Amino acid sequence: MNPEYTAEFCFHEELNDFLPPSQRQRVSSYQFSGHPGIKDPIEVFGVPHTEVELIVVNGQSVGFDYQLQNEDHVAIYPIFVSVDISPVVKLREKPLSNPRFIIDVNLGTLAKHMRLLGFDCLYSNDYQDAEVANIAVTEQRIVLTRDRRLLYAKQIVYGYWVRAVKVTNQVDEVLRRFELHNAIQPFTRCLVCNGVLSAVAKADILERLEPKTRRYYEEFYQCSTCQRIYWDGSHMENMRQRYGGLLAPHQTDESRQR
Repeated sequence: MNPEYTAEFCFHEELNDFLPPSQRQRVSSYQFSGHPGIKDPIEVFGVPHTEVELIVVNGQSVGFDYQLQNEDHVAIYPIFVSVDISPVVKLREKPLSNPRFIIDVNLGTLAKHMRLLGFDCLYSNDYQDAEVANIAVTEQRIVLTRDRRLLYAKQIVYGYWVRAVKVTNQVDEVLRRFELHNAIQPFTRCLVCNGVLSAVAKADILERLEPKTRRYYEEFYQCSTCQRIYWDGSHMENMRQRYGGLLAPHQTDESRQR
């Protein structure tokens, strides 16, 4: 059946990252039949719904349940960081006040670095897409992924497609996107399992320490989940050098290394 209707779509700012070069920064026509919910054509263009904050149709803000009409003029905007859009139609509940993440299999190194900065990040190298989506919904976690198709899952409310390839750039991107710089709590989570670290007496773990560690270090921390032991060693100094600008305002005596 030939399409009956045509609408015009224009995607703004970083939403153009998802479009082929020929469609970026321009108005594109969309042909359709019936009256689909507007979320469907948005994702036909390749833009995950989790990346969209505001939809304006013919000058009026609408929700994802809006049914597309013939000759509609649709403007799609990304997440706003510094602009108050409270008077317009909300596409989802208010942002999570205490961001927690679930990170897909392509971003394992990012998970480790985000944990280093103190953020709650679930990660497993054998997560399936359906499992990631279910955990995100059940535990109200933000999905971080390099696979934009994962963000098409209807049940995912909060998600972000990480553009950068290098892990240090990925960290900067996520911190900026979710305004997390003031939430950094370095060296408070296990880099391996995401558990919370707490101080432990040296005498209680003495038999688990290598001779040089036992000799040169006095303060230790232990993961509440996997029981790994951390102390302030050379590896953590390397991390300080890498993230010096981020860690400096939050530096405490809780700097730890396994």
